[in-house]
Amino acid sequence: MDDAQARRWLATAVAEARAGLAEGGIPIGAALYGADGSLLGRGRNRRVQDGDPSVHAETSAFRAAGRQRSYRGTTMVTTLSPCWYCSGLVRQFGISRVVIGEARTFHGGHDWLAEHGVEIVLLDDPGCAAMMRDFVEGHPALWSEDIGDA
Repeated sequence: MDDAQARRWLATAVAEARAGLAEGGIPIGAALYGADGSLLGRGRNRRVQDGDPSVHAETSAFRAAGRQRSYRGTTMVTTLSPCWYCSGLVRQFGISRVVIGEARTFHGGHDWLAEHGVEIVLLDDPGCAAMMRDFVEGHPALWSEDIGDA
């Protein structure tokens, strides 16, 4: 996967993260792309908005994609390194690649995914890092709750 394509796909996830932030939620967005490059689903962390701790950005994008015959060759794009819950989803369904906007704020399960054959593309995007840094500084209690550190 080339850097330009990864960054184009990341823009979809960033738009979702910004929408989540505007709704009063946590600014994490994701998108699931098919092997042919088609957008299958997009979503954002909606834990706060829905009062549901299971609605992470990756699970939201996955659900929006609907049932697929196979997830081989698909790419999950996320603004932040996926937590263990979302990393498990990637492994469970055989998603082939994960594009990550940044892993400075939270170093989730992407090393584990790589050890199990998932291609990891870590973009270290300054915009994603700034968005999360600003959120964490402004909402430390909500952030701690989101990562299970409360």
